[in-house]
Amino acid sequence: MSQTIQNRYEFLYLFDCENGNPNGDPDAGNAPRIDPEDMHGLVSDVAVKRRIRNYVQLAKGNAMPYAIFIEHACNLNKHITRAHQEANGQLPTGKSGNKDAVNEARKWMCRNFYDVRTFGAVMSTGPNAGQVRGPVQVTFARSVDPVLPLDVSITRMAVAEDVKGAKTWQDYEKWEAEQQEDTLRTMGRKSLIAYGLYLGKGFISAHLAEQTKFSPDDLKLFFEALLNMYDHDRSASKGRMSVRRPLFVLKHVGTDSNPVQRAAQAKLGCAPAYLLFEEIVQVSRKDGVQIPRSFDDYAITVHEEKIPPGTELLRLPEDMDKLT
Repeated sequence: MSQTIQNRYEFLYLFDCENGNPNGDPDAGNAPRIDPEDMHGLVSDVAVKRRIRNYVQLAKGNAMPYAIFIEHACNLNKHITRAHQEANGQLPTGKSGNKDAVNEARKWMCRNFYDVRTFGAVMSTGPNAGQVRGPVQVTFARSVDPVLPLDVSITRMAVAEDVKGAKTWQDYEKWEAEQQEDTLRTMGRKSLIAYGLYLGKGFISAHLAEQTKFSPDDLKLFFEALLNMYDHDRSASKGRMSVRRPLFVLKHVGTDSNPVQRAAQAKLGCAPAYLLFEEIVQVSRKDGVQIPRSFDDYAITVHEEKIPPGTELLRLPEDMDKLT
């Protein structure tokens, strides 16, 4: 991997969901997440990061240095224990471990696990490998317009009865033959929205990237995953979900004629993040559209004149080679 990134970034992306549940809320019977005050749909940052992890795991085969720390059905302490064994040759003697041992284990985790050096992690759940604050952070995504969660009844043309006394498949077949046809069907439910266009936002810190060694190659992989995450996450519950292109990225490059000062400006940034999110790129319904039902019902307006000095607006994937 090459050197760490040298620029601050903010990014804005759009994705939509048609006849599906973009993010179930466990506190509401897994119905689509909504803001109860205005009925706008929500998708959690955790859900977005899960799909980015899944894409990287598929693309890189879960092999180091692109392995995934927080993977499905895994005990995190396994990886933390390995970090100490690989970096220090042994586990720490106390619960916390000495500072040098913890630091070496933390660096080993950053080198080998993509999601640790990208999003950060708390690694003190077993043998202590400390905590990492990741350079990439994403917010809850929010729908552009209100959405209406629907609870749809479906017919299941089979049952899953636990037949008392049945020990073989022949026992189940005999029980099935004795039942009325109508009793071998059951009802179910699905929670979904008819359509919703969601807007997500994120931030990338060059200073935090120095601590985790988050590189330009890592940055390109992150945006590749963000652009393609739903193409490898299909399920019956999610309907049709797609990340819409382009993905907008504000890259801070600096204005000073002195190269050292310009590099410092590129890391710190030359404008507040809200300019991208609120003024440069705006998403609205097209005139005459009352109830949006597709991406074509929306207009995306880019105000080039509002791009502040010292920044560049990139459109991905077309400008992927400008990420440094």
